[in-house]
Amino acid sequence: MMSASTPDAPRVELQELRYLIDGKPVLNGIDLEVGRSEIVGIMGRSGSGKTTLLRLVMGLVRPTSGRVLIKGRDIGQLNEEQLGEVRVDMGMVFQGAALFDSMTVGENVAFGLVEHRRLPGAEVAGRVRALLEMVAMGGSERLMPAQLSGGMRKRVGIARALALQPSIMLYDEPTAGLDPISAAAIDHLILRLCEQFQVSTLIASHDVASLRRVSDRAALLHGGLFLAVGRMAELETSGDPAIQQFLSGAPEGPLTDEAGG
Repeated sequence: MMSASTPDAPRVELQELRYLIDGKPVLNGIDLEVGRSEIVGIMGRSGSGKTTLLRLVMGLVRPTSGRVLIKGRDIGQLNEEQLGEVRVDMGMVFQGAALFDSMTVGENVAFGLVEHRRLPGAEVAGRVRALLEMVAMGGSERLMPAQLSGGMRKRVGIARALALQPSIMLYDEPTAGLDPISAAAIDHLILRLCEQFQVSTLIASHDVASLRRVSDRAALLHGGLFLAVGRMAELETSGDPAIQQFLSGAPEGPLTDEAGG
């Protein structure tokens, strides 16, 4: 294993990761690495464990066994204070953006800065303005979340996640509920931010078209295991009928009628 200080060391490593609920495996011994500036998509049907995987990476839940390493640190061995320090270096964009409805757009984006940084108000305002401009939401500071479209809410969620300049970004279904044009715009933004800030990115999604556009590699999660990990072009030439069914969206095949898809 490479040292965490090595520039090419994986920023996120999952090693024999298992997570059980009521004795039933949600994740059943998976391995994965995410390198610097790499975008890895986690594909799978609804309920397959994609969001659980992100929660484990964030340290919001602890694995039943196996390890989650963030820049070489086994976060399963950390206390809550130490976990908090690790989480500051990770930005999470939730499926519905999870904006605070009682706060303005500007207050939402400033939330992490106010909680974790002691900065003058003028500097916070300047950072918020720059972040919103970065995601094509300039001038929206005074708007309320209820005034935003789904795509706009996603953009504000991304700006908030970037506020603390994380080196790791996690996205949960970033294109869910968006029309094709808005989804493509979010994909373009994810790619641009990854290139600009060299962030390591994990995307949980069942949007195959989106992952074709953005991912360097993708993994298909089913039955608690990765059926395959590789470039989308490699997965598309796989002879595994389950992989082909998921990628094509065919109604008949080995994944049909299986519980928890």
